[in-house]
Amino acid sequence: MFDNLADRFEEIFTRIRGKGRLSEAEVDSVLREIRVALIEADVNVGVVRSFVERVRESTVGEELRRSLSPAQHVIKAVNGELTRVLGGDHLKITYASRPPTVVLMAGLQGVGKTTAAAKLALWFRHQGRNPLLVGADLQRPAAVEQLRVLGVQAGVPVFSVDGDPVKTALSGTEEARRIGRDVVIVDTAGRLSIDQELMDEVRHISETISPNYTFLVVDAMIGQDAVNSAKVFNETLALDGIILTKLDGDARGGAALSVRHVVGKPISFVSTGEKLADFDLFYPDRMANRILGMGDVLTLIEQAERTLDKEVAEKGAKKLKGGKFDLEDFLEQMQQVKKMGPLKGVLSMLPGIPKEIRNADINEGELVKVEAIISSMTKAERANPDMIDGSRRIRIARGAGTTTNAVGTLLKQFKDMQKMMRSMGMGGPSPTKRSANRANGKKRKRR
Repeated sequence: MFDNLADRFEEIFTRIRGKGRLSEAEVDSVLREIRVALIEADVNVGVVRSFVERVRESTVGEELRRSLSPAQHVIKAVNGELTRVLGGDHLKITYASRPPTVVLMAGLQGVGKTTAAAKLALWFRHQGRNPLLVGADLQRPAAVEQLRVLGVQAGVPVFSVDGDPVKTALSGTEEARRIGRDVVIVDTAGRLSIDQELMDEVRHISETISPNYTFLVVDAMIGQDAVNSAKVFNETLALDGIILTKLDGDARGGAALSVRHVVGKPISFVSTGEKLADFDLFYPDRMANRILGMGDVLTLIEQAERTLDKEVAEKGAKKLKGGKFDLEDFLEQMQQVKKMGPLKGVLSMLPGIPKEIRNADINEGELVKVEAIISSMTKAERANPDMIDGSRRIRIARGAGTTTNAVGTLLKQFKDMQKMMRSMGMGGPSPTKRSANRANGKKRKRR
């Protein structure tokens, strides 16, 4: 979502890096470019004005003149202001002393509220909690059935009864208490647009169940309209935070950068993909780092810990270090990486990745082809690719539904990778080093 903004910031800061000093005129020029970049990203005008003024206060005067690296000083100021605009600290969930902890989900129809409820339930499960989903959206056809399907995927039971949404929400909290569930997530009805009936219904539900947390679900793809709807909901409900969906989309990101300033409520959670696991707490400082091209290694590590099989990863690392990494291991590790989501998203979290690579159109389908080719090999062939001759290539290509050229290309690339690893000191010495070692050994013997 923030790719265009990140590219603009990278262009701006590349021009000032390496300068021994920055005059106030040069700082003003940088701030003008930042203002334009933010406006093009659909950030609220009031937010842009405040952002630029606060950065200006931090980057002019004696402090900048004393700085050994003026460009880094400016970048640090922009990073700090981005973090503040995005919300400062991340949400720290506290639980009710007398369970269950009640969470109310509100929002317009079509923003992904029901899916967000299931994702939040799975997130609570990962925190060691036992949530219950309550389907109080009795307005939209099949809304409760959708929640039940998602509940099965999340491993979370769903409660709902026909009739009045307010009574359904209250019955759901009582059911959670009866069966020992310590978190209740109530999915409420939405409309295509805000109307008084919607506001009255969600307000009555809130007054009846007294939620510990009320989250408004907004679609990041609709830009400033998301901020406008958040303002109206905030006037009706005591919102605790925003859940931003579709953060993996290609919108300009203005909603994320505007909602805290305009509504006064922070972004608490973000949905970054279609899978239920593509959901987590929102960390403003990490997002600021990503926008400025500094990566997000902490989120990458947490994502890896959640999705990767530790045993498989450790086995692969050990074999890689020992120089025994074969195509079987390569297949296993590739399947592990796929669990972490789209490669483009993984690359965006790594610091120092060039813009050309970060924005490259990565064809995930090529990985599927590679997986099919290796899967068509026997275990012996995966362990020793050198044994794959012409007839074997034909059999493997047929099994994978591809060409012998594609099989040959994969084998060559894997061989090149092995050579590269040897040259980096993995898997024992390279052939050149082995020859040198033998020569040195002969010299020592002659002595």
